[in-house]
Amino acid sequence: METIVLDFPAGSPARGRALAGVVASGDLEVLLETNDGNRTVVNITTSVDGMSSVWEAVLERIFSDGSLPAAKLEINDFGATPGVVRMRVGQVFEALTQTGGA
Repeated sequence: METIVLDFPAGSPARGRALAGVVASGDLEVLLETNDGNRTVVNITTSVDGMSSVWEAVLERIFSDGSLPAAKLEINDFGATPGVVRMRVGQVFEALTQTGGA
């Protein structure tokens, strides 16, 4: 198991909490809650060691423009592909907009 913490610029704080996905074979879950300031902090726990550069590259693409709400993301990974990571992060932010929390 490896833990990776990344930090990215963000917009206004997210309002609310959201969850997307489940931890199962080849998948991951993303839990989101608000974060003060204009930063998103991502805490990743993964079963695949030595992939921090891949995680950083995938998440940099998602958060690089700073337009998403500021949040704390907890990602629990069981070997998901970069495409699944991108999809789940998108889903958790989409869940916020559906509940009026973005």
